Amino acid sequence: MGNYLNSLRHRRRKRLLDSGAQLHSDQRVAVIGLGRFGSSLAHELTRRGWDVLGIDTDASLVQKHSDVLTHTAVADCTDPEVLHQLGVHDFPSVVVGIGTDIEASILIASNLLEEQVPNIWAKAISRQHGQILERLGVHHVVLPEHEMGERVAHLVTGRMLDFIEFDDDYALVKTITPTTITGVPLARSAVRSKYGITVVGIKRPGQDFTHATAETVVEKGDVIIVTGKTRDVEAFAELG
Repeated sequence: MGNYLNSLRHRRRKRLLDSGAQLHSDQRVAVIGLGRFGSSLAHELTRRGWDVLGIDTDASLVQKHSDVLTHTAVADCTDPEVLHQLGVHDFPSVVVGIGTDIEASILIASNLLEEQVPNIWAKAISRQHGQILERLGVHHVVLPEHEMGERVAHLVTGRMLDFIEFDDDYALVKTITPTTITGVPLARSAVRSKYGITVVGIKRPGQDFTHATAETVVEKGDVIIVTGKTRDVEAFAELG
């Protein structure tokens, strides 16, 4: 942790000396917990050019990811003083990737809220865990296992090729075109009035995805992207 603190102090002095330097202030994130979820997230953000601080109590995990992430530290963030020393409160976004240790997850989330971190994401391993985090005031709660289970269930049981559901019972689905709407322009097939969905994209075999319009004619074998209420897109994808 000492090396990181020295680096942090150096960057702070540089910001004071050069007020024009932004140092990626809008692209900094701290990831607390470098298990499978946290490390995967941290690596992807680093790949996208973000300044990532990875923190874990396990020195071997921190060492494993130290060559990839921008900064790493071995620290226990359940201690608010340690969190403050690391300067995590200066980050615009912090992800709590700890799931199995619910007590640690809640304590760290509480510490971050106390430090008034503007954008907190936290992993939950159950709906009850997620509800506790939400009641604390965590801005974004993620249930990766539960959400992935629901998504795979849709893919296994139907004709969907991909499925994403949003909070307000709204979904985006990738599916094979049902024969009931092939051969005529989308405006004539009346998918909105008949099925309550909107076709937003189409992919012909061997071609790239393109935007769908009212004049688009879909054919057998085309892959389409549709949006609408979850029940409506589920029913539409089952038309065959």
